[in-house]
Amino acid sequence: MLNNFLINFCYFCYMVIERTNNEIIFRLPADIDTTGFQRIVNYLKYKEAIRKSEGTEKQANKLADESKKRWWAENKEKFIK
Repeated sequence: MLNNFLINFCYFCYMVIERTNNEIIFRLPADIDTTGFQRIVNYLKYKEAIRKSEGTEKQANKLADESKKRWWAENKEKFIK
């Protein structure tokens, strides 16, 4: 069964969300704000990645802290002169 939802954002642009038996499909106008859209994509990738995770919240927080520290060590010279 196919459920389609049309959401009007403005007069000439729209978003279509289509749900099939095994997936959800988003159709967006090509001129969408890519920065905001990329944040949504990143969030959905994150949700998919952890969907079957058996890790604890404490383990996830530790991994996030380690990742942030590593990123900062590799990039701080770009921000501090």
